[in-house]
Amino acid sequence: MSNALDLYSKVEDLLGVNDVTPKLYTHYFSTLKDLKFKRLLDVGCGAGSFLAQVQHNFLHLKVMGIDLSPRMVEQTQSKGIEAHCIELCKVDSKFDVITAVFDMVNYLDAKELKRFMRCIEERLEEGGTFLCDINSLYAFKEIAVGSYICDDNTRFVTVDSEFEDNEYYSEFTLFEKEGNLFKKSQGSILQYYHRVDALKKLTKMKLVSKASIAVYGSEVEKFYLVFKK
Repeated sequence: MSNALDLYSKVEDLLGVNDVTPKLYTHYFSTLKDLKFKRLLDVGCGAGSFLAQVQHNFLHLKVMGIDLSPRMVEQTQSKGIEAHCIELCKVDSKFDVITAVFDMVNYLDAKELKRFMRCIEERLEEGGTFLCDINSLYAFKEIAVGSYICDDNTRFVTVDSEFEDNEYYSEFTLFEKEGNLFKKSQGSILQYYHRVDALKKLTKMKLVSKASIAVYGSEVEKFYLVFKK
């Protein structure tokens, strides 16, 4: 999985992610500004763009990111942010707030998700808050399925995706220019559709807020969730 995530990190900007995240981030910051907290952990921190904004807006905070992609962890560290290539359940500290931003939860199957939610609880201080977003069924079935091609003269990427039995499979092919030649890399990523009600049943935390988000159009593509321990 880490190799596929490293590949994804190389093409993330070509997939329009940077155009979408600002709208999503507003929901997180709307919640954070009303919380009193000192330590925040971002699970699946990626290149650290969310944590960089958190650090800029909340100067008193101690923030940390974790990700399974070594390349993404290096990018986060390059921003002067503490980050580690480690899975959540191996983190030995506790936090007032834990976040899982932009599809992170959708990378977990049902068994992994149950363990993940337990590990979230164990690493939250009493009264702590867990913030996350998950994709709607519409996002998987109508928005993400199909083929996508993009290039910027030095990189050429194709993404072929399909959705079946609540599983979203995407295969990436990247050509990177090296001199007069192109280097080819391939990888695949599997994501899973989860209902909000199913997520609630996996944790003792209380779901205190649920917001529907339309990122690309008028249909709901994401649900933003706030849990309290």
